[in-house]
Amino acid sequence: MAGRRRRAGLGTLVGIAAGAAGVGAAQLVTVLTGPSSSPVLSVASTVVDSVPLGVKDWAVRTLGTDDKPVLVVSVLVVVLLLAALGGIRELGHRRGGLPVVVVLCLAAALAAINRPGAGAGAVLPSLVALVVSGWLLVVLGDRARWSGTAEAESADRRRFLALSGSTVLAAAAGAGVARVATLSRVDVTSSRDAVRLPAPVSPAASVSTGRGVAGATPFQTPLGDFYRVDTALFAPRIRAEDWKLRITGEVDHEVTLTFAELLHRPMIERWVTLACVSNEVGGDLVGNARWLGAPLADILRSAGPHEGADMVLSRSHDGMTIGTPLAALLDGRDAMLAVGMDGAPLPVERGFPVRMVVPGLYGYVSATKWVVELEVTRFSRATAYWSDRGWAEQAPVKTASRIDVPRDDVRAGRVAVGGVAWAQHRGVSKVEVRVDGGAWQQAELLPVPSVDTWRQWTWEWDATSGSHVLEVRATDGTGVTQTSRPADPAPDGATGWHSRQVHVH
Repeated sequence: MAGRRRRAGLGTLVGIAAGAAGVGAAQLVTVLTGPSSSPVLSVASTVVDSVPLGVKDWAVRTLGTDDKPVLVVSVLVVVLLLAALGGIRELGHRRGGLPVVVVLCLAAALAAINRPGAGAGAVLPSLVALVVSGWLLVVLGDRARWSGTAEAESADRRRFLALSGSTVLAAAAGAGVARVATLSRVDVTSSRDAVRLPAPVSPAASVSTGRGVAGATPFQTPLGDFYRVDTALFAPRIRAEDWKLRITGEVDHEVTLTFAELLHRPMIERWVTLACVSNEVGGDLVGNARWLGAPLADILRSAGPHEGADMVLSRSHDGMTIGTPLAALLDGRDAMLAVGMDGAPLPVERGFPVRMVVPGLYGYVSATKWVVELEVTRFSRATAYWSDRGWAEQAPVKTASRIDVPRDDVRAGRVAVGGVAWAQHRGVSKVEVRVDGGAWQQAELLPVPSVDTWRQWTWEWDATSGSHVLEVRATDGTGVTQTSRPADPAPDGATGWHSRQVHVH
């Protein structure tokens, strides 16, 4: 029994050391083949594309912006666990663990070659991982079998443990070197620092702040708090000087724009609130920022869209596709190819060097980051990433409202209640609050620069002792009040009234 436990422990160490070395070697190769060919990232990306909508929603709700790191770590843990199984099998029978390594590496190679835009070189890191991990599995397995025998001296065991530990450390060092080399190969930081944003021909309206309730959402979302929901496990690193946009499809003539040419076009600056369709009632996957960009309508019209075309299929540098109604890009709203956010070039994670911003539509049908192509087409002829997975093709933002404060227990008396409401491109005309299902009371609305932003609201409550439930609802600029009917985010946005239970003492 003790011998079996010792063999299992040694086998686990052998497998993890061999697996870690394979991953580290593969990461070094990605310096040449690109980060998307990484076996771990390829498998993780395939998981993102394959899991059901309910799982995606759960991940976004539960993990927020940490969903991607958690997924990558989870894939890495599973890989090492399976590698450990291979090590145990290897100690039981020489070369018995190789089938586990082969299956793992071939699965990673298949995932890599099927990523958008992948070439034949995408399988190279996985093949290198196969050679390195397979060879080490056999070598370390042979040493482990010897060190586990009665004839082996303690020095041999120490050498085996030292070799295994060094292998793991070397693998970690290789992955670190690969990470640094990959980041330095595309020096996007200096490219972004060199960008000089032009002055807008139409600046954003000034906003009066400071009248909201303490602790409630500010009008401008701090950059660090602005939500990020996308499928990119690593943000594409594109230098501004390398960026190009192609307008193709059902157009009179194709158009190609460089970043310099885009900056020479007339720029507008607007406050626009963006919202994710995965946002639950009362959720925080919504944010407001000051965007600078070139009007999309002018750019599209320069290509001459054909009559009958009704969709623009935009493509990201990482292969993501998003379908946007052509009418929403040409109807006069401030849809833009954005190059700036809050007075600075776009952060890399927010789409540098160029992204789409379209007021009034959920992000999954409009807000393409790292955009490189606009294909004018039709909904009857093309589909996008999310519509292929069951989400609606048409997705105007639904009227929503949220109570931000009070969050905790309060003392009886006059209590400030506040939050935000949004109905982008229709605007918010009224917000009402009620307590314990009583009569609706109209809240005060703070001024906004346009119908494309959320609106802060405040209300004074004469709170009495006990436990109470506050509810809020908003009415949009067309006079339609948000529905009380609860609905999940899929397929076109959550609905219902946000409520908050408050204990007054």
